[in-house]
Amino acid sequence: MERWQNKIAVVTGASSGIGAATAKALVAKGMIVVGLDRQLEKMENEIKASIPAELQAKFHCKKCDVSKEECVKETFNWIVNTFGGVDVLINNAGIITKCNLLDENNSEDIRNTVEVNVLAGVWCTREAFHSMKQRNFDGHIVNICSIMGHSIPAGTGFPLNIYPSTKHAVKAMTEVLRQELQNQHTKIKVTNISPGGVKTAIYGPIYPDMPTVSGEDIADAIVYCIQTPPHVQIHEMIIKPIGEQF
Repeated sequence: MERWQNKIAVVTGASSGIGAATAKALVAKGMIVVGLDRQLEKMENEIKASIPAELQAKFHCKKCDVSKEECVKETFNWIVNTFGGVDVLINNAGIITKCNLLDENNSEDIRNTVEVNVLAGVWCTREAFHSMKQRNFDGHIVNICSIMGHSIPAGTGFPLNIYPSTKHAVKAMTEVLRQELQNQHTKIKVTNISPGGVKTAIYGPIYPDMPTVSGEDIADAIVYCIQTPPHVQIHEMIIKPIGEQF
């Protein structure tokens, strides 16, 4: 992690779960982290407070609805003006809602899921890329996908609705980004991480008896991926808890 010391990492969905664990892990490794989330107070009062006092100055909280393109543009402009640029981006923000695709009056839930799980990653990646490109910096983009971006389990007892479709989109987007970054003659890396069950606010109440890994386990994997040598890119990583049935 030496080359990342005091570099700027942006983590979306940083108020809980994988995002919070990742923000804390990157701070511990010497990075300056900007956490983005709609829940500003939770980031400030809970996540930042849980970081050792001597490292808290390395964690900065910014309220941002990453599903909204203009909000993302304004926020990334602020990051560039404040810190000089974006070096690492962790596209972690994601939601799942309790409705079926065929339910009536589910339009808002479906639209919100697509906007947060897919479009937010597009908007944030585009802004981070331009920051890296303008500075000729070989940064790293990490997309948090899901095992449901590879296969769709049956018999879960919970309506999956549009969620697996959004994660298939994230997986495909990662490969498109790899190709575009190569065509742009950059050495910016992109990694797709697909967890199975994770004990987070999303999965915990949905599958209370399902084997899970922790947000910290996924954060460790993110750290591993970004600290690889400049010529090594981990393009795809699947992480499953022991005993998972799908």
